[in-house]
Amino acid sequence: MKSLAELDHLDLDPAAKKHVATLVQSLLDQAEHDAQLLHLKEAEIQEKNTLIQAKDAAIKAKDFKIEALTHELAHIRRMRYGVKSEVLSKIQQDLFEETLATDLAAIEAEIEQLADKQPGDTVAKPKRPRAGRQPLPDHLPRIEIRHEPENCMCGKCGNTDLVKIGEDITEQLHVEPAKFSVIRHIRSKYACRPCETIIAEPIPAAVIDGGMATVALLVWVMVSKYLDHLPLYRLEQIAAREKVILARSTMAEWVGRVGVALQPLVDRLIWHLLQGKTLLADETPVAQLDPGKGKTRKAYLWAYRSNDLAGDHLPRIIVFDYRKGRSGEYARQFLGDWKGHLMVDDYSGYKALFVNNSCGESCIELACLAHVRRKFYDLHQANKSPMAWEALQRIATLYAIEDEGEKMSMAERKQLRVEKSLPHLQSFHDWLNLKRGNIADGSAAAKALHYTLKRWPALIRYAETGHLPIDNNSTENCIRPIAVGRRNWLFAGSERAGQRAAAIQTLLGTAKLNGLDPAAWLKDTLEKLPIWPNSRIDELLPFTAEQIETIKQSLPKRSTW
Repeated sequence: MKSLAELDHLDLDPAAKKHVATLVQSLLDQAEHDAQLLHLKEAEIQEKNTLIQAKDAAIKAKDFKIEALTHELAHIRRMRYGVKSEVLSKIQQDLFEETLATDLAAIEAEIEQLADKQPGDTVAKPKRPRAGRQPLPDHLPRIEIRHEPENCMCGKCGNTDLVKIGEDITEQLHVEPAKFSVIRHIRSKYACRPCETIIAEPIPAAVIDGGMATVALLVWVMVSKYLDHLPLYRLEQIAAREKVILARSTMAEWVGRVGVALQPLVDRLIWHLLQGKTLLADETPVAQLDPGKGKTRKAYLWAYRSNDLAGDHLPRIIVFDYRKGRSGEYARQFLGDWKGHLMVDDYSGYKALFVNNSCGESCIELACLAHVRRKFYDLHQANKSPMAWEALQRIATLYAIEDEGEKMSMAERKQLRVEKSLPHLQSFHDWLNLKRGNIADGSAAAKALHYTLKRWPALIRYAETGHLPIDNNSTENCIRPIAVGRRNWLFAGSERAGQRAAAIQTLLGTAKLNGLDPAAWLKDTLEKLPIWPNSRIDELLPFTAEQIETIKQSLPKRSTW
């Protein structure tokens, strides 16, 4: 039926026709209404589809960004936590460690923000479990801040008879920047009227007589300059922030006077170092100002290290010797008549030390296995040489044996080396000779093999004993902070300044090696030094009490320096 007009052709009575017409009109109205609803539904569906497509696009974009950040995070983690040996120098690792840690935290935070706020999420995502933090050191003082409720009334039922059932304790690490204060010494004066005598407590002896600096301030300057490698102008700026005028010239004078006061301790440390029969030596360049030419020239900081394997209770000593060049004559001047095993690299300046003198005596050369390893590592990094890789594996076995014997006595370590290291070294030597015969002269591989074979007698001496070191890494580790620090102070102002820096680095470095807090040791020493007798100078050295007692028992009574 196309329209209501068609009802006129039907043979219906008027009442029925009217009823049918009403019914048809109602159906037509309903159909039109349904069509309008359908149109609205289609528009709504279209709008939702558009919104869904937009959300899908946003999710894909965030997924893409998360994937990119995840790859970047994996790359940084490989740099930071991967195999570090020879990938970067230790100095480079130290310089980049802070940046890597910062980048890791930032990327992880970005990934968490993106992952936790995905479009369309209706359920909060649980946070990733975090590793428990390390407990704060027990020796630090605790400052308690108590947080109590504003009143003792239950917020739910109004009861005022609350019972304490426990405490939640949270600890945070706190620090206060350098604070300046004034120590006022008040010395009362008394007069005797009959004899007109004035009595007063004498002024306490000090490292710098009449100086305005307390020992604590002197220690802050010395440690900041020589341990934290902060130039004096930066200390001047730090003091200025506290509205304290601390001129560089004044601090420079303090440094000079304290250096002179500490020199006897350095001389005594050198004496103790030369009593050992095994030494490790290395050197690093330092720029020195040449005022006459308006530029810098190259000087050298020589380092001499005691042998950690010589005895459990003997002190560890590092002595820095500042010289204006790298000539082997400087090493001969420092060592004097000393004879023993000397661990060095292949620098020609040391060679004269290993030639017999008129008495038929000489130092005995020890070669560093770490230097040998470096040759093969560089070769493997350059061309993935299978030969270099095999050499690295053989050297790794030797170091594994050393790790096994680290806690052993000298006798036990010697037996271990004889049973395991010497046979492995002999096999390594045979393999080196075999490879050397098959490689053309002049190649990088030939140079690495030649370097190792040339130094072979000095390389294997350690394995015949229980007390000689396998490498010179302990000395290089002591030099590295100096290499980092010189990026701050750039150059030594004079030869005397270089010698003073070497002396103070000797004391602070030795304190660190023996597990002492350098600042605490220096403060205690500067307080005692003005009235301390020379006959007991060993007791002021940066050694532990147990080490000092061992020295006392091994030396004649009242040994002089």
